[in-house]
Amino acid sequence: MKNIHLTTALGYIRRSPFQALAATIVLTLTFFVLTNLSILIYSSGKILKYFETRPQVIAFLKDEAQPEAISALQNKLTADTRIKEVHYVSKEEALNIYKAATSDNPLLSELVSPTIFPASLEFSVSNLSYAQEVINEVKKEGIVDQVGFTASLGGEKTLSDVVGRLKVISNYLKIGGIVSSVILISTSLLVLLVIISMRITTRRGEVEILDLIGATPGFIQSPILIEAFIYSLFGVLVGWFFAFIFWLYATPGLVSYFGEIPVLPKKTLDLLGIFGLIFVSELLVGILLSLAGSFLAISRVRKNK
Repeated sequence: MKNIHLTTALGYIRRSPFQALAATIVLTLTFFVLTNLSILIYSSGKILKYFETRPQVIAFLKDEAQPEAISALQNKLTADTRIKEVHYVSKEEALNIYKAATSDNPLLSELVSPTIFPASLEFSVSNLSYAQEVINEVKKEGIVDQVGFTASLGGEKTLSDVVGRLKVISNYLKIGGIVSSVILISTSLLVLLVIISMRITTRRGEVEILDLIGATPGFIQSPILIEAFIYSLFGVLVGWFFAFIFWLYATPGLVSYFGEIPVLPKKTLDLLGIFGLIFVSELLVGILLSLAGSFLAISRVRKNK
């Protein structure tokens, strides 16, 4: 019985190739754009997370700071849930860092000694929005001389603006993606509705004959549902595949360009995992689209009888 329904659905598609082509093109474009939007939203979230946690706060210590006081402050910072990766940099280590940075000009490193470099405690915050209050608290510590901030997007005075701009960009991308997805899915549903309605109208006589010989509504509607599902399945497969090929070739260049910023997974298996989740989600959306378009078209035609 299933073969009969599938054969019938394929026969409808062959008899109206231009309608089938219109449906598949619209659905392919829909899922191609949806896949790209999903990746862009994923990447924007990774970029926001990176800039929220990457900046380093450097607490420069006074020369007279005792090891016990330094150790106590380090333990205090380590215990703070807003702070992570606390690292003590001695005067000698600071000198080595300076030498590495000026390795192209050895004369500069020969003119300095460890005594001119202050020891420091370096750490990052779990969320960039905590940075300002953490800096203010660390400044009040008696052994701290001054506090620096390594965020390349702005200094200490612009921390709130940095966080705001990053989150606004991410939110705009998410809202824009949701709006675009709704518009595209609605357009695809409308196209399916029109094509399936035309299909039912053209075979009205056949449906009446099947009714007279005792065919069940499920038997009559099955080819229509299968046809809509074929359109959706083809659209998901082709749209997702082209988007996957595009990002598969683009990922190495993007990873190289952004460097340490994890815009996309560097491992192929991790990238495949993300696209696998996207494909499963889109397949579910495609099934719902085909069911909704078919049932709406059938109910619409019945009301017009």
